Amino acid sequence: MPEGHTIHRLAQDYAAAFAGAPARVTSPQGKCSDTAALLDGTVLHTADAHGKHLFLGFRDPGHTDWIHIHLGLFGKVTFGPAPAPPPTDTVRLRLANGTTYVDLRGPTTCALITDAEKAAIHARLGPDPLRADADPAAAYRRVSRSRTTIAALLMDQKVIAGVGNVYRAEVLFRHGIDPYRAGRDITPAEWDAVWADLVALMREGVRNNRIDTVRPEHAPEAMGRPPRVDDHGGEVYVYRRATRPCHICGGEIRTAGLAARNLFWCPGCQRT
Repeated sequence: MPEGHTIHRLAQDYAAAFAGAPARVTSPQGKCSDTAALLDGTVLHTADAHGKHLFLGFRDPGHTDWIHIHLGLFGKVTFGPAPAPPPTDTVRLRLANGTTYVDLRGPTTCALITDAEKAAIHARLGPDPLRADADPAAAYRRVSRSRTTIAALLMDQKVIAGVGNVYRAEVLFRHGIDPYRAGRDITPAEWDAVWADLVALMREGVRNNRIDTVRPEHAPEAMGRPPRVDDHGGEVYVYRRATRPCHICGGEIRTAGLAARNLFWCPGCQRT
């Protein structure tokens, strides 16, 4: 499932390609045909993201129709230059204009919603490190009252929105935090540092459209090691590196199941 930086990058890309001018909106698959018929020829004025939720706002800001998109495990978004090729019947929603087209395939959610329904989605999500309105103190209030592990809390979208398995594993490693520590044992100073790091790492993810978490002194060229080869891309410390040596201490990276996801960590570096 894409992490939050990917959704914010998609919001930027949708806005850059389609904001301010009428778009052709179609649903070749047919599952969004009513939405497409309503919005065809209207103007995209806002592309918004919160955590793993993307919102495309059409018509005037005072009377907005929102397309709510959640990619889930299998959703894909593909941009291409005009003229758009004939769509396949797997395309749930296509936007097109004179220069660009974008196809949405296989999302968990693609639904037309109102302003009130959009507000309700925001209300149930935790603060997003990539949003200007994020309140890290609100997330910490939930973390500091919980006996749940900090690793599980970081993946709980009601606590903090947009963090997925990669950022969860990497930020805990970068701060030497044992993933099995209870949330209530995380100090305010530790939380502030984790939050600030997530903001910086995820912003970098939006800029580069990939996740890189290693510090410059641990990059392949600095350490004289081969670069990572993985379909997720980017240089990381522990994610998907189980049984391999830690870049810092040389110990073996471990993995275990936690909340239906694979957790990765270094027991030597993450002791607190």
